[in-house]
Amino acid sequence: MAVLVVNAGSSSIKIAVFDAGIAEVASGRVTEIGGASRVEVGDLRGARPVADHAAALAVCLEALEEQGLGLSRLTAAAHRVVHGGARLVQPCRVTAEVLAGIEACVPLAPLHNPANLTAIRALARLAPDLAQYASFDTAFHATNPEVAVRYALPPQVEVMGLRRYGFHGISYAGLVGALGDRLPKRLLALHLGNGASLCAIRDGASVATTMGYSPLDGLTMGTRAGGIDGNAVLRLAEVHGVARAGAILNRESGLLGLGGASDMRDLSRMGTARAQFARAHFTYWAVRHAGSMIAAMGGLDGIAFTGGIGENDAEVRAGILDGLAWAGVAYDPARNAAGGADLAQAGSRVAIWTVAAAEERQIAREAMVVMSGEGV
Repeated sequence: MAVLVVNAGSSSIKIAVFDAGIAEVASGRVTEIGGASRVEVGDLRGARPVADHAAALAVCLEALEEQGLGLSRLTAAAHRVVHGGARLVQPCRVTAEVLAGIEACVPLAPLHNPANLTAIRALARLAPDLAQYASFDTAFHATNPEVAVRYALPPQVEVMGLRRYGFHGISYAGLVGALGDRLPKRLLALHLGNGASLCAIRDGASVATTMGYSPLDGLTMGTRAGGIDGNAVLRLAEVHGVARAGAILNRESGLLGLGGASDMRDLSRMGTARAQFARAHFTYWAVRHAGSMIAAMGGLDGIAFTGGIGENDAEVRAGILDGLAWAGVAYDPARNAAGGADLAQAGSRVAIWTVAAAEERQIAREAMVVMSGEGV
C-alpha cells in the first residue's frame, strides 16, 4: 500500500507518501506558487516557474515517478482540506457530494479551500481511477459544545454560517495520537507557528479553541491580527474598503505589523525594542487565552507544544510556562533550553511535552482507517 498525501496551502503544496505501516517513504514541496517558485521534491531542487497548484502537483508527481512511486504504484491519495463547515466533520472518501460540500465552504476559507479543490480535481484528471480521501482541519472541533461555537447573533444572521469552527484540527488529532497512553484528562494543546491557536482537549476531544469563524481570530500570529473588536474591523473597512481591510488584518498585522517581521527567528535576531515587543505580545496573548482554555475544561493536567514556534523557540515556551505557574506548571529550564521532549520539573502537577507536528502522517492514518472500513 502507498498513500499519497497532498497538503495544498494558499501558495504552496506539500506532498508525502506513506506505506502501510504509516512510514514516510517520500516527501517534498513546492512553495511560492505563481511567483518565484521553489521546488524541493526528490532530485528536483531549486527555482523554476510553477504557474498554479495544478502545475505544482504535476511537478511533484514527476519527481515521485523518478523515485519509482508513480501513479500506478499508489493505492490512494489523501488531502488536507482546511474547511469542512458544519457538515463535513469526519475523514471521508471524496465523492461528488463531498466536492460540493468543500466548494460550499469556499466563502469561509477563500485562501485555502480553492487550493484544496484544485489539487483534488487535478489529481482526478491525471488518475481518474485513484481513490481520493479528505481530512478536514475543522473536524476535530466538532465536539465543541453549542454554547462554545455560537456567536451571540440573531438567528437570521447565524444561518449564514457565522459561527466558531476552529482550525489546526488535523495537527491536534495527530498530537492526541502521538501522546497515546500518556494523554491526560485535561490537555492544553498549543499549535504555535505562523498560524497559531490553542485547544482545550478533555478526554481526547476538543471542547474549546481560540480560532473562530476563520483562522484570523485568537492569538497574535505571523501576519494575522488575532482577536480584534468587530467595531475596529468595521472602522478599518469604512476607511480602507473591505478588501484592503482584509489584507491588513490577514497579511500585514500580527508579528509583522508589531515587530517588522513575521518569523519569530527573525524577530529574535533583530533584537530591537519593536521586535522584542512583538515577541512579548505573542507570549502575553498565548498565556491569556490559555487561561480561557483551562477554564473551559475545568482544570489542567498536561500541556503540549507543537508547530514551528512551539517545537523550536525555547524562550517563547518559557514565557508561556512562566505565565502559567499559577496553574501548577513547573518546568525544567535546562531541558526546555535544550529542546527536550519532556519538560516537566520533578514534582510538577502538570505534565509538559513538545510534540513534533505530523499533519501529513495523520492524514494518511485517517485515510487508511476509512479505507479499512471500505474493505480496501
